[in-house]
Amino acid sequence: MTFLQSDSEVVQAYLEFRTRVVGLIREIPESQASLSVPLCPDWEVSGLISHIVGVPEDILAGRMEGVTTDAWTQAQVDRHEGESLSQLADALLATATEFDVLLPHIPSPTNSQMMMDAVTHEHDLRHAVGRADAQDSLAVTVALGWLLNMVEGKVPGRAQELVDSGVSRFELMRSLTGRRSVEQMKQLGLDGEQIKLLLQGTPLRVPTTAIEI
Repeated sequence: MTFLQSDSEVVQAYLEFRTRVVGLIREIPESQASLSVPLCPDWEVSGLISHIVGVPEDILAGRMEGVTTDAWTQAQVDRHEGESLSQLADALLATATEFDVLLPHIPSPTNSQMMMDAVTHEHDLRHAVGRADAQDSLAVTVALGWLLNMVEGKVPGRAQELVDSGVSRFELMRSLTGRRSVEQMKQLGLDGEQIKLLLQGTPLRVPTTAIEI
């Protein structure tokens, strides 16, 4: 059994995500570019956006050695150091022509994992600048599908239990990406301690304090 969305849905999710994030970046005042991102404490707002921009850039350039490592993402941040938020928005749009041709050919489940990272950081950015929105996007559905597949691979049957829990797709996604504390997950009716265990061995870490977005 797979919880993954179709490749065509993943493509659509990314296109909608990019449009949404470019719009969000253009709304953020330049004075917030240096704000710390609480859920990515090593990054400022501009650095997090640089990572969002850097993923399609690196895929297009074939710079995939060390993908997802700290060194890989830091190179994206360094590459765009000193750029304004407007310039970063333009840089993300500049990838569209070539990336949209390549996007349908990124294999599953890698495409869904990419979308999971992207939409997770979209809401990390929204958290940092206080602009909650788009919690029912297709990107959230795609990301959750990848996360549920990960859970199913570790504990067969557990993913369906999460689907049947009645918890919203957004809250499940944020819980499974380490953006909800154990206590918050318990309040949602989830087994926060078990989810914390499920995330062991991944880059995702359950926070010790409550997260609003």
